[in-house]
Amino acid sequence: MIQVNFDKGNGLVPVIVQDVHSRAVLMLAYMNEESLRMTMDTGRATYYSRSRQELWHKGETSGHFQHVRSIAVDCDADTILLTVDQIGAACHTGHKSCFFRSMTEWEKTYTGNLSMLSDLREEISEKRVHPTEKSYTAYLLQTGIDKICKKIGEESSEAIIAAKNADPVVKDTSAEADNLRLEVCKESADLLYHLSVLWEDTGVTGNDVMKVLEERSHVKGNKKTVGHLDKTF
Repeated sequence: MIQVNFDKGNGLVPVIVQDVHSRAVLMLAYMNEESLRMTMDTGRATYYSRSRQELWHKGETSGHFQHVRSIAVDCDADTILLTVDQIGAACHTGHKSCFFRSMTEWEKTYTGNLSMLSDLREEISEKRVHPTEKSYTAYLLQTGIDKICKKIGEESSEAIIAAKNADPVVKDTSAEADNLRLEVCKESADLLYHLSVLWEDTGVTGNDVMKVLEERSHVKGNKKTVGHLDKTF
């Protein structure tokens, strides 16, 4: 087993904690040898509190446990990376991540990130557990699979229409062409949302779907029959 170098930090090493689903960085903490051993033995994150000078079992008082899915160490063996299944908020302020404050204005620009699917999954799951009268998500889940499937069919058709409209102007940089491409994005977002509701209703997560895609992409010569032709992934 790889030996972690605790000597550089006077018996402690920094630990970067990452959400296993969204890949978002949740927090930075520290471990000593005992807390690392406990984490590996129990499968729950245990850290060392520098301020209290004692072991810190994450979630012991808040219930916001971190179930460890993987443990990696960097090239110098003096920093640990945990991927965890985070229960509730990682930050003591109630935020999902401790890194919710920005030192720049860049956060006002939406760059697009697949982690949004994980956030959407949590919001949809919350509406199942705590439905509200005006929630469209709660309405779909309560109505059932037939309604959800019907909506997916409708949204698929609208995405197809948007794509057909945008296809002729794929190389056009005009504002009108940009608007047509934006419609593809909007209809695709609607489709992804309704698919996410379908996944929730059937007990599937976006991460489960990503695993299948990942498996397919790593199978050499993975083939899909299209008509009479065999096409690789």
